[in-house]
Amino acid sequence: MDFLKRLGISAENDGTSTGTSTFSTKNATKLDSYSPIDNKLIGSVYSTTKNEYEQVVTTSTAAFATWRMMPAPQRGEIVRQIGDALRANKDDLGRLVSLEMGKILQEGLGEVQEMIDICDFAVGLSRQLYGLTMHSERPNHRMYEQYHPLGAVGVISAFNFPVAVWSWNAMLAAVCGDTIIWKPSEKTPLCAVACQNIIQDVLRKNDLPEGIFCMINGDRTVGEWMTSDHRVPLISATGSIRMGKQVAQVVAGRLGRSLLELGGNNAIIITPNADIEMAIRATVFGAVGTAGQRCTSTRRLIVHDSIFDQIKDRLVSIYKNIRIGDPLKEGTLVGPLIDKDAVKNMQNALTSLKEAGGEVVYGGEVLSGGDYDSGTFVRPAICIAENHYQIVQDETFAPILYLIRYKEYSEALAYHNGVVQGLSSAIFTLNMREAEQFLSHFGSDCGIANVNIGTSGAEIGGAFGGEKETGGGRESGSDAWKIYMRRQTNTINWSNELPLAQGIKFDV
Repeated sequence: MDFLKRLGISAENDGTSTGTSTFSTKNATKLDSYSPIDNKLIGSVYSTTKNEYEQVVTTSTAAFATWRMMPAPQRGEIVRQIGDALRANKDDLGRLVSLEMGKILQEGLGEVQEMIDICDFAVGLSRQLYGLTMHSERPNHRMYEQYHPLGAVGVISAFNFPVAVWSWNAMLAAVCGDTIIWKPSEKTPLCAVACQNIIQDVLRKNDLPEGIFCMINGDRTVGEWMTSDHRVPLISATGSIRMGKQVAQVVAGRLGRSLLELGGNNAIIITPNADIEMAIRATVFGAVGTAGQRCTSTRRLIVHDSIFDQIKDRLVSIYKNIRIGDPLKEGTLVGPLIDKDAVKNMQNALTSLKEAGGEVVYGGEVLSGGDYDSGTFVRPAICIAENHYQIVQDETFAPILYLIRYKEYSEALAYHNGVVQGLSSAIFTLNMREAEQFLSHFGSDCGIANVNIGTSGAEIGGAFGGEKETGGGRESGSDAWKIYMRRQTNTINWSNELPLAQGIKFDV
């Protein structure tokens, strides 16, 4: 495939990079990447060895000493060039995302556009790393706050967004003056290799040292080296709640920082005052987009009893016409799940639903034959459920939509908030009071709360993240950059006296 060659992807690829050079030990474990579309081998990378990991951390730490001395706007200029390089490679990289992860091409291209957008955001941010000034209670004193870079920060990303979420962290951390060590998902390593290849050209053209953008590859063991490493002051991890709890405990044990983006169990409330067609369109995209493998995917639809059957019937009619198949082909709306384990998890979830007393209204079956020979294509499922079912409380990374009835608005809010996850949420209503209540302190308890748009498809300008067991992290826009820096309060005495705060007298 020509686009793979243009991205520097071959049958065997180095799995470790220090920014301007790549290397691997050929007798290390090899990670094979198979496309979920047809189960064919795309290419392989070599897992990072412990010696290589040490080399990466040493190189990244050394680069930090140089990179942090470069003025922030100059660091922003490098990120601007990375954004331009991504623009030049958008079609190829978007196609690789679709091939290796399985999302449709439009979503693959959209993911690369997110990378470009965060580069643009970071360039502007490089001139806006603002601190604060405040008045001192002591005469002829000045107080202010400023921010300093942390060091070599670690980023652990998930398969469902194999490039975008890393860039949210990496580009902001870079303009803040940090260096970055990236451990991508072992399910999508080639996307990471392609990104490193793109960045290498930019760093070399600017005669920058190795170690600003690094990559390590491998299973959870490689990630554990980084999470337990005191030389890496911040770990940003995206993944399951189970994984996030383990990362948080290890990092907290060494008093490091964690930025966690974990599970979502996102709901849309549809009230009788909703624009029904708008709500339906948002629900379908949220539920079946990326084959239900987004952390912001719509998993629960909380519908007023008076319009429940209308919503259910409309969804079934749309689901019957959704085109499932090769995500690289135009017109496809749903591609495959990432692997056969994901298919098995979906089937187990549907079995658990039925055992709890729920009903599968439509879909859910595994597709086979013809274009579906890989065994990872499924038909998105519409189910009727109760919010308290354990399987509804759990997040299943698959296109399962649970329809839940409510009668009173307070009941809908209680259902909505009655899960341990707290990432994204939405309400569809044209009633101002319902909308404002949803956004109030006693409304949605999620990090993201929307009115008349769905749960999925956040813009990079706003801080992205969730509450409760979603981890509390914030990435991307707003003031999310502060997590990648350390805050320092400064007081300067320009008088010839030495007064103490709080009026304390201590004469010697």
